[in-house]
Amino acid sequence: MKHIISFLSGIFLMAIGSVDAQVARDSELYQTLMQQDSILFEAAFDTCDVATLEGIFTEDFEFYHDKGGLSEGRAMFLGPMRENCEKRDASKPQASKRILITNSLEVYPLYKKDVLYGAIQHGVHRFESLDENNTYVKGDIAKFTHVWIKEDNIWKVKRELSYDHQYRPQQ
Repeated sequence: MKHIISFLSGIFLMAIGSVDAQVARDSELYQTLMQQDSILFEAAFDTCDVATLEGIFTEDFEFYHDKGGLSEGRAMFLGPMRENCEKRDASKPQASKRILITNSLEVYPLYKKDVLYGAIQHGVHRFESLDENNTYVKGDIAKFTHVWIKEDNIWKVKRELSYDHQYRPQQ
């Protein structure tokens, strides 16, 4: 009985310790990945900067999307984006934009032998698209999870999940 109580106490303490594993919003890691998130989505939605995106994703990048399926490899993922960006008129607004939901971003560090090698970033974002009057209208809200790793001391996205897309125009 003593062993069972000790075992359960250990499990409980591990659970409590892991509940608050998110880094503080004012931490260097959180701020760095918040900035990387901004760079990624600005390049993807605002400036159509495929060269910047090539530097953000690892070569073996995988993108899992609940509506669009799986894209394996950076080249496969960026190919359609490159084609769309080449056709885009830079003097006109982008057809769609992404808005990070305030206070939704969470960052969890990944360590190996006490060395930070990566992080999991999770959040919620909303998308808007231009209507026939060239006015942005609210569209899907979705969750995202990025697995960031440090490659030669540079933060890169290795895996991305985009899921739970739901049309919620009121938010």
